[in-house]
Amino acid sequence: MTTLSHPQAGGPTLREDARLIGLVGLAHAVSHFSQLVLAPLFPWLKEAFGVSYIELGAVLTVFFVVSCVVQAGSGFVVDKLGPRPVLFVGLGLLGVAAFGYAMAQSYWMLLASAVVGGVGNGVFHPVDYTLFNRKVAPTRLGHAYSVHGITGSLGWALAPLLVVSVTLAWSWRAALASAGVLVFAVLAVLLLNRDKLALKGAALSSGPDATGGNLDFLKIPAVWMCFAFFFFNAIVLSVVQAFAPEAARQLHGMPLTLVAMCLTIYMVCAAGGMVLGGFLAVDPSRCERIVGIGFGIAAMVALALALGSPPPSMVPVLFGIMGFASGIAGPSRDLLVKRSTPQNASGRVYGVVYAGLDIGQAVSPLVFGVLMDHGQYQGVLLGLALMQGILIASAFNVRRVRRTAAVPA
Repeated sequence: MTTLSHPQAGGPTLREDARLIGLVGLAHAVSHFSQLVLAPLFPWLKEAFGVSYIELGAVLTVFFVVSCVVQAGSGFVVDKLGPRPVLFVGLGLLGVAAFGYAMAQSYWMLLASAVVGGVGNGVFHPVDYTLFNRKVAPTRLGHAYSVHGITGSLGWALAPLLVVSVTLAWSWRAALASAGVLVFAVLAVLLLNRDKLALKGAALSSGPDATGGNLDFLKIPAVWMCFAFFFFNAIVLSVVQAFAPEAARQLHGMPLTLVAMCLTIYMVCAAGGMVLGGFLAVDPSRCERIVGIGFGIAAMVALALALGSPPPSMVPVLFGIMGFASGIAGPSRDLLVKRSTPQNASGRVYGVVYAGLDIGQAVSPLVFGVLMDHGQYQGVLLGLALMQGILIASAFNVRRVRRTAAVPA
């Protein structure tokens, strides 16, 4: 199987690559930002709409289920029409969804806005990785993936900071409207730089991919192993974002102020780990080992939180170590998919593979939420360590399956 085509003859300059990576990273930050604008406002939304936390959680489940379906299908549109128009539509829908949340007069209006937001969120990974793999010099792909992961983490970190601050100062409606303004501001920036996001006509796919047909890439075992990898990766992310800090508080007696710090420190350290991971990923042949080392360290930290007795002040530090180790694995994780992708099928492959992220984020609360409701806080952290261990095995299994299928590295 052939790999993705290289950038245009002569190769892009460092400045051209940096500009493209920055624009794509900015859009990716908005995607992650939009995923977390509602959850920090649950206490206010619960009171405003007279609903339970389970019902509010269902809004997020709807968002990610819709995103999953759209993500799997949008890759075909990206390969056919190019990533730029799909990106603009996705950003616009995220902005519309934010304003829909802000104006909602009932719980059902929240659900309807979540559907709109899920459609918008579903386009980003096929768009982003198609732009990277088609336009960025191969020697700078590791850094592109690194920036992509960093901006996503920063988007997650910004969401609660912005919406909670604006809510405390004015109202939750003002906070969600502010989120909508931010999304449309980023869309305006990308529209002004739209020429940097265009593919040359020859780079677009108007026919079958290198495997022989539009759906033949689904027969590649490594694609489905990558899907499984991202499914478990999403469960890890979901547990860390939604349950692990509170589980650690219950086990180790942390004050609430430190609970809030755990997630922020995790995300910031994850971004730092991705910087290092971008340099390590320059050599694609070692990406499985980097993933194994990164998630191996993260799993040991999760076990220490579950079985050890660290002082409360050390718990945020342990979350930082876990985040940094996971961040190191990020760029190499994305290279696993790139090395399993046939020519002219980038959007389709990334759409299907990254749909695993949405499915994992939709399923995780159903399992780990039950553990939390039953006070099984140690079980939550042990489950987190188990999922990280499965990620290590999955990464090496991707390589085994790819080699068995005679896919060149």
